Amino acid sequence: MQVQGTHYRTVWMDGNTVKMINQLLLPHKFEIIELPTHLHTAKAIKDMVVRGAGAIGASAGFAMAQAFIEAEKEIKEYVDAARKHIEMTRPTAQNLFYATKRVYDAAINSENPKNIALNEAQKIADEDVSNCKKIGEHGNKLIKDGFKIETHCNAGWLAFVDWGSALAPVYCAKQKGKKVFVYVDETRPRCQGAMLTSWELLNEGIEHRIIPDNAGAHYMSQGIDMMIVGADRIAANGDTANKIGTFEKAVVAKEFGIPFYVAAPTTTFDPECRTGKDIPIECRCEDEVLYATGLSDTTGKISRVRIAPKGARALNPAFDVTPAKYITGIITEKGIIKPDSNEIKRLFNE
Repeated sequence: MQVQGTHYRTVWMDGNTVKMINQLLLPHKFEIIELPTHLHTAKAIKDMVVRGAGAIGASAGFAMAQAFIEAEKEIKEYVDAARKHIEMTRPTAQNLFYATKRVYDAAINSENPKNIALNEAQKIADEDVSNCKKIGEHGNKLIKDGFKIETHCNAGWLAFVDWGSALAPVYCAKQKGKKVFVYVDETRPRCQGAMLTSWELLNEGIEHRIIPDNAGAHYMSQGIDMMIVGADRIAANGDTANKIGTFEKAVVAKEFGIPFYVAAPTTTFDPECRTGKDIPIECRCEDEVLYATGLSDTTGKISRVRIAPKGARALNPAFDVTPAKYITGIITEKGIIKPDSNEIKRLFNE
């Protein structure tokens, strides 16, 4: 991750403290926050100080390690309660449950649970970086010089420990000398495309334009070469949960014959989840829809303003599910596969 020429990871461990980029302040302010306990880290996940499948997973793994470090007596009772607390923060993101389970299983019956938990959490973070880089290398093969690519939400560095998923092929293509142009869906209501993806692309020097969410069909009709999105959970049949608004973009892409790719590491797959209908969809606070947050031109401060009438109510699902039939392929660290149950099974049997 390049921030004004300096390399960062999204989240990392320093001693017993979790450090992460405060994504709530971006793009207007760059700040590293310190989280001394698993309760602080869990709150950061819930409040979306950190967000994105891989970054949530790494943060949850570190939080689980913090719980083992904190436990003095009745270790199992303490870490069981901590695990339950961490897993309640974001119900849709599969990487979160993958990380808590992996750290817990590795450490709970070991002779040195504190060190084992910390080492396992660090492995998860390092593997996330490696997997995302490989996603970039595989996805780059799909990109030709001069391609116009649309993406939804933020599935770049900030959504993972580094590199990202949907943007990793774009970053890899740039490193290979290809010229690409990115249409960045603003992605309401939290505007993670406008605020985060655009900020990343500016730091990488990649040409792009932010477009309103409801302008996607217009630009697809004029000629977009491909669309790449991330994923928060992929069911056993290839149905994919991603940021709300992804489903409608996939339908439009199919109408115009535009390849629609999902980019995700295998940690995002949930083999126990048969179809998209089994994926729990997080519903967030309606204030995210009723209010807008931004940098005031007059005060220079980040502030919140109401954009809906007083008394109005809102519905705010954070994700939707794109059926596998709308997905051209899934770009993983092991290669590009078709979104069907047989290929997904082979992916985990290799």
